[in-house]
Amino acid sequence: MENQLLKRITCHPDICHGKPCIRGLRYPVELILELLSSGMTTEEILSDYEDLESEDIQAVLLFAARLSQIKSIHKIAS
Repeated sequence: MENQLLKRITCHPDICHGKPCIRGLRYPVELILELLSSGMTTEEILSDYEDLESEDIQAVLLFAARLSQIKSIHKIAS
């Protein structure tokens, strides 16, 4: 189930500068996270963005949870 959800998150260099997006659409993961953190409900987001599905929101949250499990981040340039 989790793998199926994570397949909804895609990264393509030609879409949103390679940022993780939902299903190749031009909805970056960060946008959905910002909407949720501003207090919007899943239902409100789905109403505003009719081409999204509830599983897309679940995928965004799962993707963010996986990113938060990274043990360390190294600076590669300044």
